[in-house]
Amino acid sequence: MKKLLLTTLFVLGICVGAGAQRYALIDMEYIMGKIPAYERANAQIETLAKQWQTEIEAQTQSAKTLYQEYQQTASRLTEAQRSAKETAIVNKEKQVAELRNKYFGPEGEIQKKRQELIEPLQDKVYEAVKIIATQKGYDLVIDRASAQSLIFASPRIDISAEVLQVLGVSK
Repeated sequence: MKKLLLTTLFVLGICVGAGAQRYALIDMEYIMGKIPAYERANAQIETLAKQWQTEIEAQTQSAKTLYQEYQQTASRLTEAQRSAKETAIVNKEKQVAELRNKYFGPEGEIQKKRQELIEPLQDKVYEAVKIIATQKGYDLVIDRASAQSLIFASPRIDISAEVLQVLGVSK
């Protein structure tokens, strides 16, 4: 009985404490979409990605051509020639995989470019949110774009427009 009473008091204390907190929401996708520098950065990244993808596709086609040539001539080649061709094909495929990883891998050029171009913009948004949260006394600001379990939130607690104002971006 004593345990039940303590547990109930603890839960009530948490509920009362949670009710005193002030919350706000932002929509990071909406905010970033309104920042012209973000659109330019995305366009630049997209252009680079297309260039790199074209380069990878050309290398892939080169590897396929080597393989097709090998298949057509394999019966006329000596064992040493076949082995050399197979090695060349495998090396070309490895080269394609390395190139793909270099450009699009977890620590590839595309990720570095994103960090270089987009991270400073995200930092500015974070600073704007921090200014607003401090001024208005918000205890918690949630990004509705990344909050997958958020089902409903009142539009009156969305401060995305205020963030854009602090950033000097018009709606």
